Amino acid sequence: MRTPTQERREISVRGIVQGVGFRPFIYALAQRYGLAGLVRNDAEGVHIEAEGSPEGLERFLQDIEEKAPPMAVVETVAWRPLTVRKERDFRIEESREGTQRRALISPDVATCEDCLAELFNPANRRYRYPFTNCTNCGPRFTITRSVPYDRAMTTMAHFEMCPECQKEYDDPSDRRFHAQPNACPVCGPRTKLLDRFGHDLHSKLEDHILRAARMLRGRAIVAIKGLGGYHLACDPFDAKAVRTLRGRKVRQDKPFALMARDLEQVRELCRVGPQEERLLSSPARPVVLLERQEDNGVAEEVAPRQKTLGVMLAYTPLHHLLLHDAGIPLDPLGARVLLGSPRGTQPRYSTTSRTSCRVT
Repeated sequence: MRTPTQERREISVRGIVQGVGFRPFIYALAQRYGLAGLVRNDAEGVHIEAEGSPEGLERFLQDIEEKAPPMAVVETVAWRPLTVRKERDFRIEESREGTQRRALISPDVATCEDCLAELFNPANRRYRYPFTNCTNCGPRFTITRSVPYDRAMTTMAHFEMCPECQKEYDDPSDRRFHAQPNACPVCGPRTKLLDRFGHDLHSKLEDHILRAARMLRGRAIVAIKGLGGYHLACDPFDAKAVRTLRGRKVRQDKPFALMARDLEQVRELCRVGPQEERLLSSPARPVVLLERQEDNGVAEEVAPRQKTLGVMLAYTPLHHLLLHDAGIPLDPLGARVLLGSPRGTQPRYSTTSRTSCRVT
C-alpha cells in the first residue's frame, strides 16, 4: 500500500493563543512547510486546517508546540484527518464565536524595543504617539470585551484603521500583522489633559504629555489613566509633593512604588542583582522590592522607615514619554522617576477616543 503524498488535518490549539501573534506565527509556519489551508480564532482557542505532505504536517505540529510565540502558552494540540481539498494557499480567516467561550486571552505586554525605538524617532510616523503597539506588545486582556480576540471584540473597534495602519495589519511580513490594537496618531486614541474639575487644559505651545511632565516638576499630582486603571504620580524627590499625595490618599505609612524608565535609573536608586534585573525587565513589569542605595535623593516619605523601595519599569509608551519629558531639566536626578500609587480598576484602554491625564 502506497503512503499518500497529501494529507489534510484539522488542528485545535488551546491555551493562551489569542492576542500573542499566534495566527501570524501559524501563517509563517505554513509558508515554511509549503502547506495550504487556513487558521482562525474561535471561542475556544485557534482552529487550523492544514494540507500538505505528511512530513511537512508532522514538522508543522512539532513547531506549534516547541516554537510558539514567547507570550503564548500552548496547553493542548489535537488533530484529526480531513478530506484533501487540493488547495494551494494558506490564509487567515475571520474568527467564529461559537457557543462555548473558553479561549484564554494574554495579559497586557510591556512596550517592546522596536516600538520604543519608533516612539523616540522623529522620522517615524509614530514619533511620540503614546498608544503605539505591535503584535509583540501592548494591551490585550484589558481591551477585550469578548472572545475570539479580534478587533471587533475589543474597545479598539471604535477606531477605524487608516490606510497605512491597515496595510501593516494585512502584511504577513510586518510585525503589526493582525495586531488588533494597531493604531497611529491619524486613526487611534488621543491624549487629553484635564484639571481637577474635569475641564480641558488646552495648550497650543506643547503637547499634553510634555505639559503634564512639567507640572510634575512643579509639585503637581497627576492621575495618569493608562493600562489597568490610574496611577497617581508626583516627583518622589520632593518631600512636600509626596506628603501632599499621602494626605490626599489618607495613606499614612504604607510605602509607595516608584516607576523608572530603565535599569540604569533603577541602579541609581537601588541595588540590583541578576534575579532582580530579570524580574524588572520581564513583560509583566512587576513591582520589585529592592534594597535602596544610601543618599539616593528619594524622599523619606516615599517609604517611611524602610530600607527597601518597590520599583517597576515603565510599561506603556505614555509612561516612557512622561519619564523622558520629566527629566528634561539639567538636574541629574530630577523627576526621571515617577512615584505611583495604583488607583481604580478601569479598562486599560477606554472606549472613548481620548485617554486622560488628570491634574489634582
